[in-house]
Amino acid sequence: MRKTLLFLFALCLAVPAFADTGMITMRSSHDVPQTAAKLEKLIKEKGLTLFAVVNHQTNAEKVGLSLRPTTLVIFGNPKLGTPLMQCKQTVALDLPQKALIWEDAKGRTWLSYNDPHYLARRHEITGCRAVIKKIGGALKGLATAATQN
Repeated sequence: MRKTLLFLFALCLAVPAFADTGMITMRSSHDVPQTAAKLEKLIKEKGLTLFAVVNHQTNAEKVGLSLRPTTLVIFGNPKLGTPLMQCKQTVALDLPQKALIWEDAKGRTWLSYNDPHYLARRHEITGCRAVIKKIGGALKGLATAATQN
């Protein structure tokens, strides 16, 4: 029984996506600033638009509050986002894309982003599987490159 529980626990740690929340979360081998910098560089190299970088930790400090490192990177690609909005305009509520890079209570760094399949369900998008698949692949590629060595 104990071995089974340990196996299940280890399996849970190995799964990078938490699908029930609509987010995909990957562990980073870098700290928050390094992961954010890598992601920003990748976004620029790929010719995507970097709209903003929000350092929530710094903003919290400005009002006398503390927060573990938490950075939101807002970016997009009109060549992918526009066709998705043509399928269902309400998806614009969740665009441009966002990646949240954050440190948990144990000091581990994570990168989370919205699962495009979740957005399709949320906005009842039909007939745009190819666009959703392409966006999913692009986001996974960016997240993997930013979080790994």
